[in-house]
Amino acid sequence: MDRRSLLKSAASTALGAGLLAGGTNNAISAQASSPKVKPRTGDYIETSDGVKLAYTDWGAGKPVVFVHAWALPSPMWDYQVGALSEQGLRCIAYDRRGHGRSSKPNFGYDCDTLADDLSALLAELDLNGVTLVSHSFGSAEVVRYLSRHGAGRIAKIVLIAPAALPFVTKTADNPNGIAAEQLEFFRTKVLQADFPKWLEDGKKAFFVAETSPSLQDWVKELMLSTPLPVAIETNRRICSTDFRKELPGITVPTLIVHGDKDASAPIDLTGRPTAALIPKAQFKVYEGAPHGIFLTHKDRLNADLLGFIKG
Repeated sequence: MDRRSLLKSAASTALGAGLLAGGTNNAISAQASSPKVKPRTGDYIETSDGVKLAYTDWGAGKPVVFVHAWALPSPMWDYQVGALSEQGLRCIAYDRRGHGRSSKPNFGYDCDTLADDLSALLAELDLNGVTLVSHSFGSAEVVRYLSRHGAGRIAKIVLIAPAALPFVTKTADNPNGIAAEQLEFFRTKVLQADFPKWLEDGKKAFFVAETSPSLQDWVKELMLSTPLPVAIETNRRICSTDFRKELPGITVPTLIVHGDKDASAPIDLTGRPTAALIPKAQFKVYEGAPHGIFLTHKDRLNADLLGFIKG
């Protein structure tokens, strides 16, 4: 490119930037002068035990609150928040205590406290008519929230690959579960020994062949941002909790989405029995889908979420 073309290109870029900046300032001025607009500026809420929970709040319309998976912070939902907020929904994604930008205390990782944290968020933001969307272990918080705090603020729930439900530990009356000593071996001898290696070894099963290496690495980085003691303690607490008696009491419309190639939460151990216990639950099986369904099948999932929430 010659000097004249370079100068012309630079001038065009500057002009475009100026127009963009001018339009943004006008929009901000108009918003500030309008008495009907109440900006949402909060980044954190504080729980009764002094823990700060970080959240993002995008869009406007029916509120949707996203509850993230085990060892993954709220950015895992980026491809849902972006798509659904553009379709007229208010999308709120928060970081569970110990994850992401939230406080990282050495206490409070039991299901009751985690459900209370969700309740604190809904109360602080004064949300009603909410659809709770959860993935994997996040489904445990949704179920415990409903049994502990009721459905007064909740319109619908979505359980995606509900890894913790109904009950994953093997007992006399739950013969298909996983032995407690096997689960503890996984935590102390696998995760504690080399968490990054376990994540690397498990990438193939979490995604599909078409998933880009960059996207796989992004998820691994997100998971490594979670302190290992937090990951181990939440796993221990949630896997040892029995939700079988709580599921039949769910009365709000429920959508369960599960992949039939999910190695992390086998559908016959988790998704199918969960759907059987929740009255009138819609159960959608994605053929060939793994546990990372929120990325590998995001377009189909987003369409199903939009239809269910707005329907």
